[in-house]
Amino acid sequence: MSIAATSETVPAKAAQPTGTRPFSAFEWMVALRYLRARRQSGFVSVIAGFSFAGIMLGVATLIVVMSVMNGFRYELLSKIVGVNGHIFLQAVGKPLDDYNDVVTRVAKVPGVTVVLPLVEGAAGVSSQYNQSGALVRGVRESDLKRLPGIAGHVVQGSLDGFDTSGGVAIGERMAQTLSLQVGDSISILIAKGAQTPFGIAPRIKAYPVTAIFKIGMSEFDSTFVYMPLAEAQAFFNRDNEASVIEIFVKNPDDMNGMRKKIDAVVGRPVIMTDWRERNQTFFDALNVERNVMFIILALIVLVAALNIISGLIMLVKDKGRDIAVLRTMGATRGAVMRIFLITGAFIGFAGTLAGLLLGLLVASNIEHIRQGLNWLLGANLFPSELYFLSTLPSRIEPSDVITVVAMTLFLSLAATLYPSWRAAKLDPVEALRYE
Repeated sequence: MSIAATSETVPAKAAQPTGTRPFSAFEWMVALRYLRARRQSGFVSVIAGFSFAGIMLGVATLIVVMSVMNGFRYELLSKIVGVNGHIFLQAVGKPLDDYNDVVTRVAKVPGVTVVLPLVEGAAGVSSQYNQSGALVRGVRESDLKRLPGIAGHVVQGSLDGFDTSGGVAIGERMAQTLSLQVGDSISILIAKGAQTPFGIAPRIKAYPVTAIFKIGMSEFDSTFVYMPLAEAQAFFNRDNEASVIEIFVKNPDDMNGMRKKIDAVVGRPVIMTDWRERNQTFFDALNVERNVMFIILALIVLVAALNIISGLIMLVKDKGRDIAVLRTMGATRGAVMRIFLITGAFIGFAGTLAGLLLGLLVASNIEHIRQGLNWLLGANLFPSELYFLSTLPSRIEPSDVITVVAMTLFLSLAATLYPSWRAAKLDPVEALRYE
């Protein structure tokens, strides 16, 4: 009797339905079939297509915009700081006539790359064709050749023999404005010249142009004039003096630590400023614009994620009979939920991957795309006079790309939870009552 009971009990237990393994091939097959267009559910597939396109364009746009904003910051920082230095020392109490001693001491500080004394002043420059304003800087030849913004950027002439040439180096845009080439003369005028019985007379002197450089930032290329330090000291009435000492360091972001080290070895009263103080408003505005653009463009991804929700809800309603049949055949609530979770997540993951590839492709070739659009439309879409840079910069930061991808995947996955839960809660009896 017990053996018979046992023989009857075993088949009964074996006949009980069991759930499939989570994310099994069966669940993937059903989920991917739901993504394919059918005559009855064509509108649902259209919504899925728009969701895919929205996520792809949102991710691509975010990557491109963030890369361009990073490129702007990097290029402007490298060009502004590459010409103007990271830390500036100005005299207090007495003239900076011991600049050689200060330069020697500061140059020994670990982390300092270049230290140079400068004599600078505002002036008017002119040629026989035009005139303009300028910032004249007196610098030694050895220091001029080490300036990050000047070294390797000379497009005409040479800096060799600069100290003894008796000439000046000017920016490319200034040369274009004044219609000058290497060998031509440029006249430099300052208001405070020699002392005469009738007062201070203006000083004007002509110099041959020995070199023309191109920094790549229109404001600098149209403003800076470099002349030998000794000549600038005589021209600006600063015998054996420097007006400022500029310091370049390896790590521009470690200003607090570098300032302490330099302050300990200067050995005389000075006013010390750094690039953050001189350009704080400018770079703060760039950071604010970058953050605002990220938030605004992230809304594109959010809207696409909401499209996934609406599309899945409609898909659940459309597939109510299929869900009921699956449940009566033994599919568990978890299996049904995972099927719709895979359906929605696949749209998000595929859109994210496509947007990632598209964004990286566009961001890597943004300047070529700009040139192509300029040629196609016959217009300058990125005027250097307005944006300060001669080319459209782009710098892809891995951290930004990871942030964009992670945010999009999270929103896409979160968007599938509610529709999947509704599908799992569907009562098969109610779904089949009127079929």
